[in-house]
Amino acid sequence: MKDQGKVWFITGASSGFGKALAEAALARGDRAVLAARRVERLEALAAEHGERALPVKLDVTDPAGRARAIDEAINRFGRIDVLANIAGRGSVGAVEEFAPEQLREQMEVNFLAPAELTRTVLPYMRAQGHGHVINLTSIGGLIVVAGFGAYCASKFALEAWSEALSYEVASLGIRVTLIEPGNFRTEFASDANMRPAQQLEPYRSVIAPIQSGLYGRSGRQPGDPAKAAKLMLAVADSDSPPLRLPLGTDAYEYWDRTVKARNADLNSWRERGSNTAFEDTPTDSDGGA
Repeated sequence: MKDQGKVWFITGASSGFGKALAEAALARGDRAVLAARRVERLEALAAEHGERALPVKLDVTDPAGRARAIDEAINRFGRIDVLANIAGRGSVGAVEEFAPEQLREQMEVNFLAPAELTRTVLPYMRAQGHGHVINLTSIGGLIVVAGFGAYCASKFALEAWSEALSYEVASLGIRVTLIEPGNFRTEFASDANMRPAQQLEPYRSVIAPIQSGLYGRSGRQPGDPAKAAKLMLAVADSDSPPLRLPLGTDAYEYWDRTVKARNADLNSWRERGSNTAFEDTPTDSDGGA
């Protein structure tokens, strides 16, 4: 297998992290299924790598499309070593400003689609006795910022689902890694983002500066997707890959501030929150549950 290189299945391969990962994997001699809705971009990339690259038109929210794409991958390469769920969509706006169908779409694209694609691939990984699932979430899968409630909710869901999966498949030779970028120079801060169905004036003082900051720095974010892609290759090659990998100094700074604030919040009511058992219930110190 090492002589032949890994076989990747990469969603969102037409832009951003997905494209960077596809380019890096193919450049080092691996084989890759390149999946995205904009297949013409994939074909241009695949043309440089002959039979090692398979472009596949895929809307990740389409169940039949997911099954068909996996079949094509297995028929071409015989296995999938690494499933990289990179495709996703952002959104920014107050939670009250989004319509119900927009919230459902956000969850469908960012959570349900990668979860179901993973479930489709797992039988093949179980049969071959190895595999690695790399799910791109965001530092927004660990922290929450005003204006990103819908987006963060979808990423939090994928984080929880993926962590549970990691415990369930560890003994089967399958690994799971969550990639959690901060601000990277991708299409996230672009018109590809979902815009809220309405704008409510009471939220403008909070949301407008966030929207302005996000879209105003498009193309000037500090994170380099090519460097992120190389690190994802290293994760896939590692004998002890991390469950979680934040990317960028800003991601770690966001996390450190969040942990500090959460601990302060929890500890402010900890004694009262802890003192909610029946009076006759043994405590842990008494050997009870």
